[in-house]
Amino acid sequence: MKKEEIISYLDTAWVARNLVVHEETVSTNLDAKQLAEEGAESGTLVVSEMQTAGRGRRGRTWISPAGEAVYMSLLLRPSCKPEQASALTLVMALAVLEAVEELKPESCGIKWPNDIVMNGKKICGILTEMSVEKNEISHVVVGVGINANQSSFDQEISETATSLFLELGKRVDRSWLISRVMHHFEEAYEEYEKTWDLTGLVDRYNRHLLNKDRQVRVLDPKEEYEGTALGINAQGELLVRKQDGELTEVYAGEVSVRGIYGYV
Repeated sequence: MKKEEIISYLDTAWVARNLVVHEETVSTNLDAKQLAEEGAESGTLVVSEMQTAGRGRRGRTWISPAGEAVYMSLLLRPSCKPEQASALTLVMALAVLEAVEELKPESCGIKWPNDIVMNGKKICGILTEMSVEKNEISHVVVGVGINANQSSFDQEISETATSLFLELGKRVDRSWLISRVMHHFEEAYEEYEKTWDLTGLVDRYNRHLLNKDRQVRVLDPKEEYEGTALGINAQGELLVRKQDGELTEVYAGEVSVRGIYGYV
């Protein structure tokens, strides 16, 4: 996967206009944050063949073998309030989903808030990090890891993880996949920019939300409860009707949502 290959597929106006490609790096998110501190423009995209210390939500390790998956981080400088930037995670999830749909539309969906799932197993993780100065956003970095061409997974994650290769039965052109994610992200970001929330994307997101109309268990540090997921609102919160009838709005943060009978 070379810079020229990715560029040959790109059709976006500004996303990935500044493209940085590494053979190996510690973390594409760390690279993008460093570039942000050095003044890099919004839309800068960092891609690497492998990471030595990739990270997921809550500091979890994201396993990053060489030459098999997509590891990329997008630098953004949105002019919204810090609390509005959390929706970018869902914007990216929608973009990845729509790119993957081009390969196999009937088997994929989103597990709230940002896991892309095929046939009940996760193929993508997204980690969004933000820098704020004096209550204004300096930059946002959205990191994406997509299981593209792995042929197997360690036993501890094989029950919940899969790859495009395993689902499609053939290898995926990762340069093409990166370009399609950026294509869909740019289109979705322009919609998000109009209101700095998900007003224009709620219906699209909810059509792909695997949790919708299903029983879920909400794992909140304050309390755990069960209910029915109804979809997201314009802020990206998951609307859950508790068993006693109360409607709650679940903010991703430190809260996890699980299916009653499994991962989804």
